[in-house]
Amino acid sequence: MSTTDQPASDLAPDLASESVTQPAFATVWWDGVWHRNAGFVQLLGLCPMLAVTTTLAYGIGLGIATTLVLVLSNLFVSLTRPITASFVRIPVYVLLIATLVSMIDIALHAYLFELHRVLGLFVPLIVTNCAIIARAEAFASRHSPPRAVVDGLAHGLGFTVVLACLGFLRELIGAGTVFSAMHTLFGSAAESWTITLHDGFLLMLLPPGAFLTLGGLLALRNAFTGRGAR
Repeated sequence: MSTTDQPASDLAPDLASESVTQPAFATVWWDGVWHRNAGFVQLLGLCPMLAVTTTLAYGIGLGIATTLVLVLSNLFVSLTRPITASFVRIPVYVLLIATLVSMIDIALHAYLFELHRVLGLFVPLIVTNCAIIARAEAFASRHSPPRAVVDGLAHGLGFTVVLACLGFLRELIGAGTVFSAMHTLFGSAAESWTITLHDGFLLMLLPPGAFLTLGGLLALRNAFTGRGAR
């Protein structure tokens, strides 16, 4: 039976009802960047977040790759929702995400080989990032393509900011440098960007340092928002 023969309840949720609330773009944006930040609030994608953030460059690199997957997967999920039956939607989402991740992994291998060599396994593992499948299921499958793109961009940018903050602090305290390894993103011209400030504190480059840095940033955010007082 073709999807056009399916009852409305079997299709994507918004097909059965056109009354799904379409939030304002500003609301979608600030939810992704701040209020529901995948790294600071939902604590999703912790494995790659803690593993690759030994430098600012690596954090930004993985953040950009994750953002591209989020934006494109949200767009395609939103575009295909009229023809996607509800009982196969998750396999379809995973197939879409896996295809996009493979394309980005190949592009990194071709054009940013040194960065690809460092990020290694964590680029393919974007497929299993809970933040991406969660946005596809919770938002993109229920909203219009423009809002789905904004949602993906906002959540990707928010996640990238968390990765960049972790990478900057761990590199600064752990290695005593800033802007090292930028040539993996910007080419040989960036090899001279490294600034050395001190000898470094190795613990911050190890897994305990990742948890300590993330805990400190979470405490700082909670203090700023007053969340800990409630």
